[in-house]
Amino acid sequence: MSKKQEPGAAVRATIRDVASAAKTGKTSVSRYLNGEQHLLSDSLKERIGRAISLLDYQPSQMARSLKSGQTRLIGLILADITNPYSVDVMRGVEAACRQEGLTLLVCNTNNELDQEKHYLQLLSSYRVDGIVVNAVGMREAAISTLQQANLPMVLIDRKVANFACDVIGLKNEEATQLMTDHLVQQGFEALLFVSEPATVNTRFDRLRTFLQRMQQSPQLTGEQGEIELYNTEGLDNLLRDFVTRHADKHKAVMCVNGALTLQVARAMQRLNLRWGPDIGLSGFDELVWADLAGVGITTLKQPTYDMGVAALRQLVTRIQGNTEPVKDLEFSGELVARGSTAAR
Repeated sequence: MSKKQEPGAAVRATIRDVASAAKTGKTSVSRYLNGEQHLLSDSLKERIGRAISLLDYQPSQMARSLKSGQTRLIGLILADITNPYSVDVMRGVEAACRQEGLTLLVCNTNNELDQEKHYLQLLSSYRVDGIVVNAVGMREAAISTLQQANLPMVLIDRKVANFACDVIGLKNEEATQLMTDHLVQQGFEALLFVSEPATVNTRFDRLRTFLQRMQQSPQLTGEQGEIELYNTEGLDNLLRDFVTRHADKHKAVMCVNGALTLQVARAMQRLNLRWGPDIGLSGFDELVWADLAGVGITTLKQPTYDMGVAALRQLVTRIQGNTEPVKDLEFSGELVARGSTAAR
């Protein structure tokens, strides 16, 4: 016995309804919907298009994915969605998805390994066609699961040890050299590189390059400080100690990313330190407010939107069967000098 339609409920058109309205068969409608319109006459294509519009027909994506073996879904796992870097990457990935006719599912791990594992398993269960990951630090078990699932993946910004995968990121050595050279050329004599714990390769690469560059100038002082992002007391103590020990020197702080630059700027305000007149301040990642904060804050701008686009396009090639060896695609950054690092 057929189920009675509820009064006032919208009746969803079916492919049979479209075929009937266009005076053709379901096969022709299916060809029209699945990119085979070259097999149809112009008049038939016009009738089918008119019928679809008239009936407001919406194809079932689930049915189409079952038939094609592809869901047209892409997963994006971000380490921290509050980070401006992540927001711009997401914009690039989403824009590229729209161009490719793909739908994006976004997951935020909040820099938690357990959440990352959960979302990797969840997206795999949804049968996404591929995943773009800004990794927290996948464990071996999660890596093994992904390798067995043979799910196309591209990493962005952060590499994962013992996991062969395409990676899209910044030329970290070049960018760190650029920023360090700028501070040295501006006359700063004592530099402090502040980083969150170096648990991901980007932080480690930037720190290593900074220290190597400072070794080339033994007359200058180069120090490092490691701090959790929201450890305000620890950050205050780190900056206070650095300023006190180098009271007679022209000094500056370099931050490993945009989120930490914000926390350092807040700490300087708490300590009544003015970036520019009292101490230099610079950081990786361009910030929308950087030119509005006091005399402005010098940043290393990454082409994050373009990196997101590139990550999705590389993923699409893998989905389409590209079996070339994995590769790193690295982008150059741009130094945006502002008053926080002005020469005396």
